[in-house]
Amino acid sequence: MTIVASGAVAPPPGPTEKGTGPTDKGVGPLLRGWRERRRVSQLELALRAGSSARHISFVETGRSRPSEEMVLRLAEHLEIPVRERNALLLAAGYAPHYPETPLDDPAMDALRQGVRRLLEGYEPYPALVVDATYDVLAANRGIAMLLEGVPESLLAPPLNAMRLTLHPEGLAPRIRNLGEWRGHLLAQMERQIALHRSAPLRTLYEEVAAYPVPDPVPDAADEPAEPAPHFALPLRIEHDGRVLSFVSSISTFNTPMDVTVAELAIETFLPADPATVKYLQSLQP
Repeated sequence: MTIVASGAVAPPPGPTEKGTGPTDKGVGPLLRGWRERRRVSQLELALRAGSSARHISFVETGRSRPSEEMVLRLAEHLEIPVRERNALLLAAGYAPHYPETPLDDPAMDALRQGVRRLLEGYEPYPALVVDATYDVLAANRGIAMLLEGVPESLLAPPLNAMRLTLHPEGLAPRIRNLGEWRGHLLAQMERQIALHRSAPLRTLYEEVAAYPVPDPVPDAADEPAEPAPHFALPLRIEHDGRVLSFVSSISTFNTPMDVTVAELAIETFLPADPATVKYLQSLQP
């Protein structure tokens, strides 16, 4: 798995509009769109893929049909998400290469069990699993603790991490640095949309960006006068009269061979100060 320090949930790229890449239909325009998004020249891509700039040009203009192996090779060097690699293959006239196995399929038993053990092993600290549109697929008791008091309407499936965090009846009123945290989350979504043109993610962004921003909660009596220095943007959230501070990390799977697996992300919240560690450990039975 790849682990990247972060201040927010950042799942792998989600599905793009109509299941295609960033531009027009046809494998040539799709490849050109991805190459331009990655800011790679035809010559540079050709050198990476062991081809020629002339051949890349012919593929992009439709004068040459790339082989299945060439489509996959170009997609690899352009770091195209596996869902969109399937779309490229279909546009070129080939069958999809990567399956999309439901998470509840028996073939996913080992994955589900491993993720469950990871979440449970991280307790009492919060951890959860989200998909490409921030829907929560699994969470531990640390997350349940943070969600105490959230209205049932927001906890009904499908549970969505962005909606829970930014909704004025969700966690937003409890977040002490809501301005910073909200701005970071929205900017994160904007970058994803710009890179991957995910229609479902755009819809979610438009919803949560339109939420009214609640007034900040009053200061807790036991909040430290001098907060600990942070190495990443913390989530500072009130719980039961205390202010807890976390930074988050995101884990994704290396070289995924399945669309479902490629779009999973595990977020773990690391206590950012000794007071948070002490409080969470005190809650353990």
